[in-house]
Amino acid sequence: MTKWGWNLSTWRKFPKRALLRALVVIALVWVLGCGALYRIMRQPPEQFARFMAKLPGPVPFLLFPFETLWTQARAGSLHVGDPAPDFSLMKLDKSASVQLSALTAQGHPVVLIFGSYT
Repeated sequence: MTKWGWNLSTWRKFPKRALLRALVVIALVWVLGCGALYRIMRQPPEQFARFMAKLPGPVPFLLFPFETLWTQARAGSLHVGDPAPDFSLMKLDKSASVQLSALTAQGHPVVLIFGSYT
């Protein structure tokens, strides 16, 4: 017998069903936690930030597949051939705002270039 009262014969008597139930409960809590985190990630950034501010430290990053959930939750639903979402941007000289729908209604082509030319 060891100092904690456990030895091999005691371990063999330990109910395997209790261990299996405990593992099932832990797995269920983990899956529910992943689902809750995924659901809150799909909310607007302000709501997500309020939720994350209440969690202790790095808990969600250590316990859940945070990056995978984030990538899936924020992936969006645009596909090739879908119309671009409407948006407006301020001109460089800040004299006015330009809206995408106004340009496309006039038949102007719109080209978005993402990159650096330095």
